[in-house]
Amino acid sequence: MHDMMRRYGPGLTLLICLLVAFWLLMLVIVPNITLFEQSFRPYLPVVEVGGPKDFYSFDNYMKVFDGNVEKSLFGMSFEIPVHVYTFFLTILYSMLVTLVCFAMAYPLAYYMAKIVNPTTLPTLLLMLFIPLWVSEVLRAFAWWIILAFKGPLNALLQGIGLIEDPIRWTNMGYTGVVIGLIYTYVLFMLFPIYNAIQSLDTNQIEAAEDLGAPWWKTHWRIVLPHAKPGIASGSVMVFMLSAGSLLVPSILGSTTSQWFTQTIDQWFKDALDWNTASAYAFILLFLCTVFVSLALWVFKVKLSDIAK
Repeated sequence: MHDMMRRYGPGLTLLICLLVAFWLLMLVIVPNITLFEQSFRPYLPVVEVGGPKDFYSFDNYMKVFDGNVEKSLFGMSFEIPVHVYTFFLTILYSMLVTLVCFAMAYPLAYYMAKIVNPTTLPTLLLMLFIPLWVSEVLRAFAWWIILAFKGPLNALLQGIGLIEDPIRWTNMGYTGVVIGLIYTYVLFMLFPIYNAIQSLDTNQIEAAEDLGAPWWKTHWRIVLPHAKPGIASGSVMVFMLSAGSLLVPSILGSTTSQWFTQTIDQWFKDALDWNTASAYAFILLFLCTVFVSLALWVFKVKLSDIAK
């Protein structure tokens, strides 16, 4: 605060603080508190709001256990609530998206940080930033066209002889959703890892190579431990953004690929039950936060490391 006062003066500093406080209070805190309070109240006609039926309970949260569906795993059949099943699939495929994004981003981040010519780095960064200039909706629709039955991907695969008949990519469960999420959020994994690797002293890598360490051991013992905060930061962002995505699953999803955010959206828009939708939204937020916290604890990464 003292540095801001010295740099911008008291008037501009006060204006900046007021704008930040307004944004946090009116656009983040108040809406979330309102939804949290509504999540414990029943969905009632307007004339009954505030009446004897309007009381706080966990009924909206317990609706997640309604409506069982029969599934099989390893030859064993079992019943599971459909919304719980949707939630677990959302978490599972969000983890898959995070892993694939890391597998794609780490080699490129290392190449950008330690191998590429510094004169060509700005051009490479610009090429990576260009997709972010296009809205997420347009990018999702672009992939819908690419993955279409008679789209360019099938034409390319047929042209080089890899497939004989076109593949319905968007009808193959979560395939289209996973591809769209990877494309949409891979840069959120790339840049934190790049920033972390860039701060690594190159002499450590050269010393390991001079001592005869193979390339995989150099990465395992030197580069990866140093880049762990960037990997954790990118993983948290990609996982949370994937689990909370709505546009990509709505556009690229099949009839059998229900995302948990789509369930929340249906409660909001189709059922007009904002109370239950609020409860589901906080279930998603709370459980994803718990899952991320456990992952950080397992990998021994602190929030202070992510914030670096």
